[in-house]
Parts: sequence; C-alpha cells; structure tokens
Amino acid sequence: MSAVEELCALWGLELDPGQRAFGDWNLVLLAHRGSEPCVLRVSGPEVNAVEEVTALRAWNGRGAVRVLEARSDAMLLERLDPHRSLRTVKLPDALEIAGDLIRTLSVPAPPGLPLLVDIAREYAEGLDAWQLAQGSPVPPAWLDRARTLAIELTSDPGTDLVHGDLHFDNILAGTRSPWLAIDPKPFVGHPERSVAELMWTRLDEVTDVHGTLAAVVRAGGLDADRALAWTIVQTTHYWLWALGAGLTEDPVRCHRLLEALLGTGGDR
Repeated sequence: MSAVEELCALWGLELDPGQRAFGDWNLVLLAHRGSEPCVLRVSGPEVNAVEEVTALRAWNGRGAVRVLEARSDAMLLERLDPHRSLRTVKLPDALEIAGDLIRTLSVPAPPGLPLLVDIAREYAEGLDAWQLAQGSPVPPAWLDRARTLAIELTSDPGTDLVHGDLHFDNILAGTRSPWLAIDPKPFVGHPERSVAELMWTRLDEVTDVHGTLAAVVRAGGLDADRALAWTIVQTTHYWLWALGAGLTEDPVRCHRLLEALLGTGGDR
C-alpha cells in the first residue's frame, strides 16, 4: 500500500478524479471526506511537517489554512482554491491584503519553534563564506550592511509566531475567509520578517520599491526599520542561496531589490 493509499484509508478520503498534483516540495492532492472538500498534503523529505502543524494549530484558521488531521509526514487541510492565489490580484491591492494578513498572523508563538534571532545570527556568521562560495556576487558594501543589520536583529528576539515564507503564491483564496496563508515555515520573532518575500516575488511589477515596502508596513502596522532590515538581510541570503541552487531569475531580482534599497554605491 502506498503512503497516499494508507492516508486515504486512515482518514476516510476519496481522491478527486482527473486531477494533477500540486506543490513543489510536497505532494498535494485534492480529496473529499464524505461531502467535505479537503486537501491531502504528503510532506517531502526536507519539510518539517511537525513545525508547520504546530503553527497552523496555533492560528486555528485565523489568517491561515485550517488543519483537519495531521501526523508527522502528512496533513489533511481544508480546501482552498489552488488556482487563485494573491498573485492574481493587482499589486497595490495585494500588498494591502498581505500586510493585513501579517498583522492577523501575529499571535503569541507556541513553544518549540525555531527562533529568528538564531537565524539572524547564522546569517551574520555565514554570509562571508556563502559569498565566497558563489564567487562574491554581492557588492562588498551591501554584504557589510546585511551583516551589520543581521547582528542588530539578534538583539531583540520577539515572541510572535511568524510565517517565514509569506509570498503571494502562498496566500490562497478561501470560502470562510477571502484570503488565507499556507506553507508557513514558522519561526518565533517579529512579524517584520514576513515582508521580504513579498518584496522580491513580484518585483518585475514594482516601479517604486520604497513605496511598496511602505505599503506593506502601513497595512500591517509594522516597524519600518525592522521591516527594512529583515528585507535587506533576507534578500542578501536568498541571493546567495538561489545561486547555489542554480536559480537564474531570482538572483537578478535580489540584485535589483538591494540596489533600490541600498543605492548603487555598493557596486564595484
């Protein structure tokens, strides 16, 4: 019996016919449990489903998809619309919705989740090595600024539950609520960490980077300096990670975003 067949038997599911699987890092299948539409997600080998379940249960449907059943390697989730993400909404409106969602998701974090201060410390200590491994693509002044900001971010840990991958494709249309977050990759810290992915995933549509950042900060009631710091730090890290992963378009976007935020003075 396959893992999917076992889960269907365990949770009383019937897979929807004629569908294609969704998901890049997980196997995501549309199903029904009786008359209830739902989604079966079988976790990939690099995905920590336990932490995601902890976060989703803490939100309990408030701003995020609701968990119906779970075990260490799989989840049964309420059905959202896999064909309608926030990427389909005009950018100014999408920024308002995403910022508001960041505020909604800012609840006291449950115990046992990774700390953002540890991530910031890892970045501060690892940037030079990652930069060297990728042939030093980030201008030195920008790398220095990212390192300094990462160190500063370790000084105030924060206690909120934070969605660590809140880009437009991870916000789907729902029925009980217009928009709900999925795939949280949760942390404990400050909600401003959630801004970075929103800044680069639709950068090709952005004409005013500072105005875009300000729109998310305003909609979420966020701290502008901390949002800027996390955006610079996370964008620098993602640039280097994306190069190592063989991505081509995202490093270019990261370069453009940092240039808009830090100016051209960092170029060689």
